Amino acid sequence: MQVKTLGRYGVFAACIALAVLPLPFLGVAPGLWPVVVIAAGLSLLGLHDLRQERHAVRRNYPVIGHVRYMAEAIRPEIRQYLLEDDDDKVPFSRAQRSLVYARAKNEGGEKAFGTLVDVYGAGYEFISHSALPAAAADPAGFRVAIGGPQCRKPYSASIFNISAMSFGSLSANAIRALNKGAAKGRFAHDTGEGSISPYHREGGGDLIWELGSGYFGCRTDDGLFDPEKFAAQAAGDQVKMIEIKLSQGAKPGHGGILPAHKISAEIAATRGVPMGRDCVSPARHSAFSTPIELMRFIERLRDLSGGKPVGFKLCVGHPWEFMGMVKAMLETGILPDFIVVDGKEGGTGAAPVEFTDHLGVPLREGLLFVHNTLIGAGLRDKIRIGAAGRVVSAFDIASLLALGADWANAARGFMFAIGCIQSQSCHTNRCPTGVATQDPLRQKALVVPDKAERVFSFHRNTMKALAEMLAAAGLDHPSKLGPHHLAKRVNATEIRLFSQIHYALRPGALIEGGVSSSFYADSWKMASADSFDAQPV
Repeated sequence: MQVKTLGRYGVFAACIALAVLPLPFLGVAPGLWPVVVIAAGLSLLGLHDLRQERHAVRRNYPVIGHVRYMAEAIRPEIRQYLLEDDDDKVPFSRAQRSLVYARAKNEGGEKAFGTLVDVYGAGYEFISHSALPAAAADPAGFRVAIGGPQCRKPYSASIFNISAMSFGSLSANAIRALNKGAAKGRFAHDTGEGSISPYHREGGGDLIWELGSGYFGCRTDDGLFDPEKFAAQAAGDQVKMIEIKLSQGAKPGHGGILPAHKISAEIAATRGVPMGRDCVSPARHSAFSTPIELMRFIERLRDLSGGKPVGFKLCVGHPWEFMGMVKAMLETGILPDFIVVDGKEGGTGAAPVEFTDHLGVPLREGLLFVHNTLIGAGLRDKIRIGAAGRVVSAFDIASLLALGADWANAARGFMFAIGCIQSQSCHTNRCPTGVATQDPLRQKALVVPDKAERVFSFHRNTMKALAEMLAAAGLDHPSKLGPHHLAKRVNATEIRLFSQIHYALRPGALIEGGVSSSFYADSWKMASADSFDAQPV
């Protein structure tokens, strides 16, 4: 027992000894002073450890117990650089991050000596190539027209854009770099729900203004939607589309919080909120409460913006709710110009772990559901679909286009391009690279001209890789990519095309009846244009 006790207090006792025993010799050996001072400091720390009541480890192991907390603090970095395998997705693998870094720095993404991917493992995916490859198309033509029959100012968008990230969550320099890169590459930059800051305007890049439940940038003092403020903001030439955020993949149904310590005077002015308090986005909108009211709100925003494309973003939840929105489209004749499907894979926003792990539909299933429902309702050709969630490579984009998306958005991919190292400290205001912080000194480390060039290069090189991949498949444009072009290993001895794996509704099937899938048929019966509640079947 005494030996165990000595082991627990051994380091503490040694510190006391080193602080006391050399004292008689300091006159003749002044070089001992640093040892005494350090040992004395550690001895005082040990005494404090014994008296404090918050941490049992430190009371039982004075001084040495701090090593446990130091190791825990640097665990993510140690794991990332020393212990992590290339393909460990936590949440992005080192191989994925390295690909983005290389393309952002124009170093190319080539790899020698064969793939490290297990091509015989279940879940392996690939795009099949053609015996007659096409000439690689110019990626500058990889664009999609967004704007339905009710839109007066359609927008020609790149098929790869920056997903929603707010000023406030990201630093001013991060926003500057993203927007300047988007302007140079002619692709769009989604503002996130934090509204349009001065830093979004500096670069002149195309903006998708995301309107969340807090109505930041167009709210009254009590947090309601202000049509006059909205019209004034939306009139700007830089604003190309309006996106109503119903939910986001990181925390669907939860709302958002920007901690008070991250709210500067600029953020408060941009959002129209007071300083000194957490900035809370409610979990639900106050401007509408039924699917029909949502369609009326879309119509109102389109009119107030002068006819610009208006759509909404959601992480798919209850299937009858989205189908209720589609029924409202059919009943009112009001159509969104686009729908962005956000995957539950999460994003830059911090969220309760239960939400991150167990709430919301993953991107591919959500995308397929939205795509199929619009086909079954006869509306797919009038509404564009975007998709966002863990997009960093050309194959990521291709797989989403093959499943029904018209374009893809990336948030964390572009964060990597401007220097993010996946420290997972976005919510602490202590981002080590200046990307997700409001600390003036930390964000000063992010050099805007250099990082803007990397944003541009990452986009350009990824689009070039997509063009080459499509050419190998015999295609000259992403719009020609279908589910029959991609394949997946489902077990050790079988590979299937995406078209053989995923269910596809025939055009108009939901309206005409005779849907073979009980999931789609029953969910359609449960949906109502007048309520988000499930109707009895």
